[in-house]
Amino acid sequence: MAAGAAGVSITTAAARKGDIGVYLDAIGTVTPEYTASITSQVTGLVTSVPFKEGQTVRKGDPLIEINSAPYRATLLQAQGTLERDQNLLAQAQMDVERYRLLWVTKAVGKQILDDQEKLVLQDQGTVKNDQGVVDYDQIQVDFCHIVAPIAGRMGLRLVDPGNVVQSTGAVTLAVVAQLQPITVIFTIPEDNIGQIEDRLRQNATLTVDVFDRTAQTKIASGQLLTLDNQIDTTTGTIKARALLDNTNEALFPNQFVNARLLVNTLQGVTLVSASAIQQNGMASFVYLIQNNIAHLHSVKPGVTEAGMTQVDGINPGDMVADSSFDKLQDNVAVVIAVKPVAENSGRKAQ
Repeated sequence: MAAGAAGVSITTAAARKGDIGVYLDAIGTVTPEYTASITSQVTGLVTSVPFKEGQTVRKGDPLIEINSAPYRATLLQAQGTLERDQNLLAQAQMDVERYRLLWVTKAVGKQILDDQEKLVLQDQGTVKNDQGVVDYDQIQVDFCHIVAPIAGRMGLRLVDPGNVVQSTGAVTLAVVAQLQPITVIFTIPEDNIGQIEDRLRQNATLTVDVFDRTAQTKIASGQLLTLDNQIDTTTGTIKARALLDNTNEALFPNQFVNARLLVNTLQGVTLVSASAIQQNGMASFVYLIQNNIAHLHSVKPGVTEAGMTQVDGINPGDMVADSSFDKLQDNVAVVIAVKPVAENSGRKAQ
Protein backbone atom coordinates (compact mmCIF):
# COMPACT_ATOMS: atom_id res chain seq x y z
CA MET A 1 0.00 0.00 0.00
CA ALA A 2 1.53 3.29 -1.04
CA ALA A 3 1.99 6.01 1.53
CA GLY A 4 1.30 9.69 0.94
CA ALA A 5 3.96 11.93 -0.42
CA ALA A 6 5.05 12.99 3.04
CA GLY A 7 4.68 9.56 4.61
CA VAL A 8 2.21 7.57 6.73
CA SER A 9 0.30 9.65 9.27
CA ILE A 10 0.65 8.12 12.75
CA THR A 11 0.32 8.84 16.43
CA THR A 12 3.16 7.92 18.74
CA ALA A 13 3.72 6.80 22.29
CA ALA A 14 6.80 7.58 24.35
CA ALA A 15 8.53 4.85 26.31
CA ARG A 16 9.26 5.89 29.88
CA LYS A 17 10.88 4.60 33.01
CA GLY A 18 8.51 3.68 35.83
CA ASP A 19 7.08 1.09 38.20
CA ILE A 20 4.49 -1.54 37.36
CA GLY A 21 2.68 -4.11 39.45
CA VAL A 22 2.71 -7.87 38.87
CA TYR A 23 -0.86 -9.04 39.43
CA LEU A 24 -2.70 -12.34 39.56
CA ASP A 25 -6.42 -12.26 38.72
CA ALA A 26 -8.78 -14.85 40.17
CA ILE A 27 -12.40 -15.45 40.99
CA GLY A 28 -13.37 -15.76 44.62
CA THR A 29 -16.11 -16.01 47.19
CA VAL A 30 -16.66 -13.77 50.20
CA THR A 31 -16.39 -15.94 53.31
CA PRO A 32 -16.89 -14.79 56.92
CA GLU A 33 -13.88 -15.42 59.12
CA TYR A 34 -16.27 -16.93 61.67
CA THR A 35 -19.81 -18.28 61.18
CA ALA A 36 -21.77 -19.79 64.07
CA SER A 37 -24.83 -21.99 63.54
CA ILE A 38 -26.72 -21.92 66.82
CA THR A 39 -28.27 -25.19 68.02
CA SER A 40 -29.81 -26.24 71.32
CA GLN A 41 -27.87 -28.37 73.82
CA VAL A 42 -30.93 -28.96 76.02
CA THR A 43 -34.52 -30.04 75.40
CA GLY A 44 -37.14 -27.50 76.31
CA LEU A 45 -39.71 -24.88 75.38
CA VAL A 46 -38.51 -21.69 73.71
CA THR A 47 -39.79 -18.79 75.81
CA SER A 48 -38.33 -15.84 73.88
CA VAL A 49 -36.20 -14.89 70.88
CA PRO A 50 -34.86 -11.43 71.78
CA PHE A 51 -32.76 -10.78 68.67
CA LYS A 52 -34.04 -9.14 65.49
CA GLU A 53 -33.39 -10.46 62.02
CA GLY A 54 -30.39 -8.73 60.47
CA GLN A 55 -29.36 -7.26 63.82
CA THR A 56 -25.70 -6.67 64.56
CA VAL A 57 -24.89 -8.37 67.85
CA ARG A 58 -21.93 -8.37 70.17
CA LYS A 59 -20.39 -11.44 71.73
CA GLY A 60 -22.52 -12.45 74.72
CA ASP A 61 -25.76 -10.77 73.57
CA PRO A 62 -28.86 -12.90 74.33
CA LEU A 63 -30.31 -14.75 71.35
CA ILE A 64 -32.73 -17.44 72.54
CA GLU A 65 -34.26 -18.26 75.94
CA ILE A 66 -35.38 -21.81 76.77
CA ASN A 67 -37.54 -22.64 79.81
CA SER A 68 -34.97 -23.43 82.50
CA ALA A 69 -37.42 -24.29 85.36
CA PRO A 70 -36.94 -28.10 85.15
CA TYR A 71 -33.19 -27.73 85.09
CA ARG A 72 -33.16 -25.27 87.97
CA ALA A 73 -35.22 -27.73 90.04
CA THR A 74 -32.75 -30.52 89.29
CA LEU A 75 -29.91 -28.17 90.20
CA LEU A 76 -31.55 -27.38 93.52
CA GLN A 77 -31.81 -31.08 94.34
CA ALA A 78 -28.16 -31.61 93.53
CA GLN A 79 -27.16 -28.66 95.69
CA GLY A 80 -29.14 -30.13 98.59
CA THR A 81 -27.43 -33.49 98.23
CA LEU A 82 -24.04 -31.74 98.14
CA GLU A 83 -24.77 -29.80 101.35
CA ARG A 84 -25.87 -32.97 103.16
CA ASP A 85 -22.76 -34.91 102.16
CA GLN A 86 -20.49 -31.97 102.97
CA ASN A 87 -21.83 -32.00 106.52
CA LEU A 88 -21.40 -35.79 106.75
CA LEU A 89 -17.79 -35.32 105.67
CA ALA A 90 -17.29 -32.60 108.30
CA GLN A 91 -18.71 -34.92 110.98
CA ALA A 92 -16.42 -37.76 109.89
CA GLN A 93 -13.40 -35.44 109.99
CA MET A 94 -14.27 -34.35 113.56
CA ASP A 95 -14.59 -38.01 114.60
CA VAL A 96 -11.22 -38.94 113.13
CA GLU A 97 -9.57 -36.11 115.09
CA ARG A 98 -11.13 -37.47 118.31
CA TYR A 99 -9.97 -41.01 117.54
CA ARG A 100 -6.44 -39.80 116.97
CA LEU A 101 -6.35 -38.22 120.41
CA LEU A 102 -7.83 -41.37 121.98
CA TRP A 103 -5.40 -43.60 120.13
CA VAL A 104 -2.47 -41.66 121.59
CA THR A 105 -3.74 -42.56 125.06
CA LYS A 106 -4.51 -46.15 123.92
CA ALA A 107 -8.21 -45.56 124.60
CA VAL A 108 -9.15 -46.99 121.16
CA GLY A 109 -7.51 -49.50 118.90
CA LYS A 110 -5.58 -48.68 115.73
CA GLN A 111 -8.17 -50.49 113.60
CA ILE A 112 -10.95 -48.14 114.72
CA LEU A 113 -8.81 -45.10 113.82
CA ASP A 114 -7.93 -46.60 110.42
CA ASP A 115 -11.59 -47.35 109.67
CA GLN A 116 -12.57 -43.78 110.53
CA GLU A 117 -9.84 -42.34 108.28
CA LYS A 118 -11.09 -44.47 105.38
CA LEU A 119 -14.61 -43.29 106.07
CA VAL A 120 -13.41 -39.70 105.67
CA LEU A 121 -11.90 -40.58 102.30
CA GLN A 122 -15.18 -42.18 101.22
CA ASP A 123 -17.11 -39.05 102.21
CA GLN A 124 -14.62 -36.90 100.33
CA GLY A 125 -15.29 -38.96 97.20
CA THR A 126 -19.03 -38.61 97.71
CA VAL A 127 -18.74 -34.84 98.05
CA LYS A 128 -16.59 -34.65 94.91
CA ASN A 129 -19.20 -36.66 92.99
CA ASP A 130 -21.96 -34.38 94.30
CA GLN A 131 -19.99 -31.32 93.20
CA GLY A 132 -19.72 -32.77 89.71
CA VAL A 133 -23.49 -33.27 89.58
CA VAL A 134 -24.06 -29.67 90.70
CA ASP A 135 -21.64 -28.34 88.07
CA TYR A 136 -23.33 -30.39 85.34
CA ASP A 137 -26.80 -29.21 86.34
CA GLN A 138 -25.56 -25.62 86.42
CA ILE A 139 -24.27 -26.04 82.87
CA GLN A 140 -27.69 -27.33 81.80
CA VAL A 141 -29.29 -24.21 83.27
CA ASP A 142 -26.75 -22.03 81.46
CA PHE A 143 -27.53 -23.82 78.17
CA CYS A 144 -31.09 -22.52 78.48
CA HIS A 145 -29.78 -18.99 77.94
CA ILE A 146 -28.25 -19.02 74.43
CA VAL A 147 -25.99 -16.03 73.73
CA ALA A 148 -24.01 -14.92 70.70
CA PRO A 149 -20.66 -16.77 70.60
CA ILE A 150 -19.17 -14.13 68.28
CA ALA A 151 -19.86 -10.57 67.19
CA GLY A 152 -21.58 -10.34 63.84
CA ARG A 153 -24.81 -10.05 61.96
CA MET A 154 -27.83 -12.25 62.62
CA GLY A 155 -29.61 -14.10 59.84
CA LEU A 156 -33.30 -14.85 59.59
CA ARG A 157 -35.12 -16.17 62.67
CA LEU A 158 -35.46 -19.95 62.43
CA VAL A 159 -37.37 -20.65 65.66
CA ASP A 160 -40.29 -18.96 67.41
CA PRO A 161 -41.43 -18.74 71.04
CA GLY A 162 -43.54 -21.79 71.87
CA ASN A 163 -41.46 -24.20 69.81
CA VAL A 164 -39.90 -27.17 71.59
CA VAL A 165 -36.23 -27.72 70.77
CA GLN A 166 -34.23 -30.88 71.28
CA SER A 167 -30.84 -31.45 72.82
CA THR A 168 -29.69 -33.40 69.77
CA GLY A 169 -28.76 -30.13 68.05
CA ALA A 170 -30.13 -31.38 64.74
CA VAL A 171 -32.05 -28.15 64.05
CA THR A 172 -30.29 -24.79 63.55
CA LEU A 173 -32.00 -22.09 65.60
CA ALA A 174 -30.09 -19.06 64.30
CA VAL A 175 -26.97 -18.16 62.34
CA VAL A 176 -24.55 -15.35 63.15
CA ALA A 177 -21.79 -14.37 60.73
CA GLN A 178 -18.88 -12.04 61.39
CA LEU A 179 -18.78 -9.29 58.75
CA GLN A 180 -16.00 -7.09 60.13
CA PRO A 181 -13.40 -8.16 59.24
CA ILE A 182 -14.33 -10.57 56.47
CA THR A 183 -12.32 -12.73 54.11
CA VAL A 184 -12.30 -13.61 50.42
CA ILE A 185 -11.23 -17.08 49.33
CA PHE A 186 -9.92 -17.36 45.77
CA THR A 187 -7.82 -19.79 43.77
CA ILE A 188 -4.47 -19.25 42.08
CA PRO A 189 -2.52 -21.56 39.72
CA GLU A 190 0.02 -23.84 41.33
CA ASP A 191 2.69 -22.39 39.02
CA ASN A 192 2.48 -19.10 40.94
CA ILE A 193 2.89 -20.57 44.41
CA GLY A 194 6.67 -20.14 44.43
CA GLN A 195 6.70 -16.42 43.77
CA ILE A 196 3.98 -15.82 46.37
CA GLU A 197 5.72 -17.93 49.00
CA ASP A 198 8.98 -16.07 48.35
CA ARG A 199 7.24 -12.76 49.05
CA LEU A 200 5.55 -14.12 52.19
CA ARG A 201 8.89 -15.39 53.51
CA GLN A 202 10.16 -11.83 53.14
CA ASN A 203 7.26 -10.72 55.42
CA ALA A 204 5.87 -8.68 52.54
CA THR A 205 2.30 -7.41 52.71
CA LEU A 206 0.56 -8.52 49.53
CA THR A 207 -2.39 -6.33 48.60
CA VAL A 208 -5.61 -7.88 47.31
CA ASP A 209 -8.16 -5.73 45.47
CA VAL A 210 -11.70 -7.06 45.29
CA PHE A 211 -13.96 -6.21 42.35
CA ASP A 212 -17.60 -6.94 41.65
CA ARG A 213 -18.92 -9.73 39.42
CA THR A 214 -18.23 -7.70 36.26
CA ALA A 215 -14.65 -6.95 37.40
CA GLN A 216 -15.33 -3.26 36.65
CA THR A 217 -16.07 -1.76 40.07
CA LYS A 218 -13.58 -2.01 42.92
CA ILE A 219 -15.38 -2.89 46.16
CA ALA A 220 -12.62 -3.10 48.76
CA SER A 221 -8.92 -3.71 49.37
CA GLY A 222 -7.21 -5.94 51.89
CA GLN A 223 -4.17 -8.14 52.22
CA LEU A 224 -3.30 -11.76 51.60
CA LEU A 225 -3.65 -13.73 54.82
CA THR A 226 -2.39 -17.17 53.83
CA LEU A 227 -2.33 -19.95 51.26
CA ASP A 228 -3.94 -23.33 51.81
CA ASN A 229 -1.70 -26.26 52.77
CA GLN A 230 -2.47 -28.40 49.73
CA ILE A 231 -3.06 -28.14 46.00
CA ASP A 232 -6.31 -29.28 44.42
CA THR A 233 -5.08 -31.97 42.02
CA THR A 234 -8.27 -31.83 39.92
CA THR A 235 -7.76 -28.16 39.00
CA GLY A 236 -4.05 -27.56 39.61
CA THR A 237 -4.85 -24.60 41.85
CA ILE A 238 -4.47 -23.68 45.50
CA LYS A 239 -6.84 -21.68 47.67
CA ALA A 240 -5.79 -18.34 49.11
CA ARG A 241 -7.50 -16.26 51.78
CA ALA A 242 -7.46 -12.46 51.90
CA LEU A 243 -8.52 -10.41 54.92
CA LEU A 244 -10.51 -7.19 54.47
CA ASP A 245 -11.82 -4.69 57.03
CA ASN A 246 -15.24 -4.38 55.33
CA THR A 247 -16.08 -1.38 57.51
CA ASN A 248 -18.86 -0.32 55.13
CA GLU A 249 -20.17 -3.91 54.87
CA ALA A 250 -19.98 -3.74 51.08
CA LEU A 251 -18.93 -7.40 51.02
CA PHE A 252 -21.58 -9.98 51.84
CA PRO A 253 -21.09 -13.65 52.77
CA ASN A 254 -21.08 -16.04 49.77
CA GLN A 255 -20.88 -13.09 47.34
CA PHE A 256 -19.13 -13.88 44.05
CA VAL A 257 -16.24 -11.46 43.42
CA ASN A 258 -13.10 -11.03 41.36
CA ALA A 259 -9.85 -10.81 43.28
CA ARG A 260 -6.62 -9.18 42.11
CA LEU A 261 -3.47 -10.06 44.02
CA LEU A 262 -0.44 -7.75 43.80
CA VAL A 263 2.44 -10.22 43.92
CA ASN A 264 5.30 -7.79 43.30
CA THR A 265 6.17 -4.34 41.97
CA LEU A 266 8.79 -4.02 39.26
CA GLN A 267 10.65 -0.75 39.80
CA GLY A 268 12.57 1.36 37.32
CA VAL A 269 11.59 -0.64 34.25
CA THR A 270 10.83 0.59 30.72
CA LEU A 271 7.11 1.05 30.10
CA VAL A 272 5.27 1.62 26.85
CA SER A 273 1.64 1.68 25.77
CA ALA A 274 0.40 -1.88 25.33
CA SER A 275 -1.33 -0.90 22.07
CA ALA A 276 2.03 -0.04 20.51
CA ILE A 277 3.29 -3.63 20.72
CA GLN A 278 2.50 -5.80 17.69
CA GLN A 279 2.72 -9.55 17.19
CA ASN A 280 4.12 -11.58 14.33
CA GLY A 281 3.49 -15.17 15.27
CA MET A 282 5.38 -15.71 18.53
CA ALA A 283 7.55 -12.62 18.03
CA SER A 284 6.73 -9.16 19.40
CA PHE A 285 7.87 -5.90 17.87
CA VAL A 286 7.31 -2.15 17.77
CA TYR A 287 7.84 0.47 15.11
CA LEU A 288 10.61 2.64 16.51
CA ILE A 289 10.40 6.18 15.12
CA GLN A 290 13.75 7.84 14.35
CA ASN A 291 14.05 10.93 12.13
CA ASN A 292 10.48 10.41 10.91
CA ILE A 293 11.32 6.90 9.74
CA ALA A 294 9.62 3.78 11.20
CA HIS A 295 12.00 0.95 12.01
CA LEU A 296 10.65 -2.50 12.87
CA HIS A 297 12.26 -3.31 16.23
CA SER A 298 11.96 -6.60 18.16
CA VAL A 299 11.04 -6.33 21.83
CA LYS A 300 10.30 -8.67 24.72
CA PRO A 301 7.08 -7.65 26.51
CA GLY A 302 6.48 -8.51 30.15
CA VAL A 303 3.84 -7.44 32.65
CA THR A 304 0.84 -5.43 31.47
CA GLU A 305 -1.19 -3.25 33.82
CA ALA A 306 -3.61 -0.34 33.21
CA GLY A 307 -2.75 -0.19 29.50
CA MET A 308 1.02 -0.08 30.03
CA THR A 309 3.43 -2.93 29.36
CA GLN A 310 6.90 -3.51 30.75
CA VAL A 311 9.20 -4.14 27.80
CA ASP A 312 12.82 -5.02 27.10
CA GLY A 313 14.50 -3.93 23.86
CA ILE A 314 13.84 -0.17 23.86
CA ASN A 315 14.92 2.64 26.13
CA PRO A 316 12.99 5.29 28.08
CA GLY A 317 12.37 8.27 25.81
CA ASP A 318 12.13 6.24 22.60
CA MET A 319 9.17 7.07 20.36
CA VAL A 320 7.15 4.21 18.92
CA ALA A 321 4.18 4.15 16.56
CA ASP A 322 0.78 3.77 18.21
CA SER A 323 -1.54 3.72 15.17
CA SER A 324 -1.81 3.02 11.42
CA PHE A 325 -0.16 -0.38 11.76
CA ASP A 326 -1.89 -1.62 8.61
CA LYS A 327 0.11 0.95 6.59
CA LEU A 328 3.43 0.71 8.35
CA GLN A 329 6.43 -1.23 7.14
CA ASP A 330 10.10 -1.26 8.03
CA ASN A 331 11.92 1.94 6.95
CA VAL A 332 8.72 3.72 5.91
CA ALA A 333 8.55 7.50 6.23
CA VAL A 334 5.98 8.73 8.73
CA VAL A 335 4.28 11.94 9.73
CA ILE A 336 3.42 12.37 13.38
CA ALA A 337 -0.19 13.58 13.38
CA VAL A 338 -0.60 14.05 17.13
CA LYS A 339 2.10 14.87 19.63
CA PRO A 340 2.69 12.11 22.20
CA VAL A 341 0.98 12.31 25.57
CA ALA A 342 3.22 12.40 28.62
CA GLU A 343 2.37 9.14 30.40
CA ASN A 344 3.25 10.41 33.85
CA SER A 345 1.32 13.67 33.75
CA GLY A 346 -1.70 12.90 31.54
CA ARG A 347 -1.07 16.17 29.57
CA LYS A 348 0.18 16.72 26.02
CA ALA A 349 3.86 17.44 25.66
CA GLN A 350 4.50 21.09 24.88
